[in-house]
Amino acid sequence: MRDYDTVNAPRSTTPIYLDNNASTPMDSRVIECMTDVMQSDYGNPSNTMHLCGRRGAELVEIARRQVASLIGANAREIVFTSSATESCNLAIKGVAEMYGRRGKHMVTCLSEHKAVINPLRRLESQGFNVTQLSPDEHGRVSVEQINEAITAATILISIMAANNVVGTLNPIAEIGKVAKQRGVLFHCDATQAVGKIPIDVETMGIDLLSLSAHKFHGPKGVGALYIRGQSPKVRLAPQIDGGGQEEGLRSGTLNVPGIVGMGLACEIARNQLNEDAQRMETLRDHLFKSLASRLPNVTLNGHPGERLPNTLNVSFAGTVATELMQRLPEIAASVGSACAGGTDDPYYVLSAMGLGEDRAASSIRFSLGRFTICGEIDSCIEKVGNAVNVLHNNEIKSPACQAGCCEGRNDS
Repeated sequence: MRDYDTVNAPRSTTPIYLDNNASTPMDSRVIECMTDVMQSDYGNPSNTMHLCGRRGAELVEIARRQVASLIGANAREIVFTSSATESCNLAIKGVAEMYGRRGKHMVTCLSEHKAVINPLRRLESQGFNVTQLSPDEHGRVSVEQINEAITAATILISIMAANNVVGTLNPIAEIGKVAKQRGVLFHCDATQAVGKIPIDVETMGIDLLSLSAHKFHGPKGVGALYIRGQSPKVRLAPQIDGGGQEEGLRSGTLNVPGIVGMGLACEIARNQLNEDAQRMETLRDHLFKSLASRLPNVTLNGHPGERLPNTLNVSFAGTVATELMQRLPEIAASVGSACAGGTDDPYYVLSAMGLGEDRAASSIRFSLGRFTICGEIDSCIEKVGNAVNVLHNNEIKSPACQAGCCEGRNDS
């Protein structure tokens, strides 16, 4: 297997980075572009009375077209934000405030990201009714569940394109079709999907879509929200008041270098989408097959086919994932434990899928990126295999040691 051309890769670091669903390293082309903007184009894009401001505004509009092109939208339908979390909040709360008189019911899934679940939870405290559907054992919600959950009071469906923990893809186009038939707005948190799989808001019937640059080799601190401009024209109540930037929907001075970086990251992702996906899927499958052949009781979590090309979530039976990762300082990955990094995100998703506590606690998510190479995967296979075997051997020896049979012990 040929290693990827690393011309555009960031400087190599240790550990082996397999946590790209959390954040991706920036493409060097994006870094170079942003550096040029920070050095030369420092005008406020809201002030177009002089050349510096007009230049900033021009750069923003170029990026807006680049973002729109990646998801099949019109540039006028893109609003820049600070993150996908902000985009989700603007979409959900903006719909609630604007359409609340029509109804106070929304539909979502238990395995959504907290950027969706928590805004909906806040709306519940304000009198809205939220139906949280249970995903199947693969982490997928069905069109039938969505259709059955819709009532005369439903104003919004919010379902993610791809799950961040297990990579499972939801039937977004089918959900979009049902939403249109029932006259309900459809918000899709596509944070993990954009830049990894094809997304088209028109063919998928998406009315609102959230995305973030740092998930596809762009900068942190910049995101976007797609807002459908026609059929229907979606209206949102602003959640940040101020100078009226972004057509009044998101006030605040625009982060021009970050927006430019996001635009270029979108253009690169669009141009390399198939190539990147094929590479990551090949490496991902190599990782799983090698671990499964080398170790006993390795179980895949998530859908076996309908999932992101870069994501592998597996459980190692008889192993505690946090203990395993402590033996793997050379590898950066995510664990499915309630105490991992002070967050229960992986655990609640796996629990919603019906996984038992032991299986969830033994799960690790490996997520690959554009710059992951075969040598890193081979090294990961070797290191993980050795660490699991050490832990299993320790477990086998422990009862004997507790019984007074420790190796080398002399009782005479």
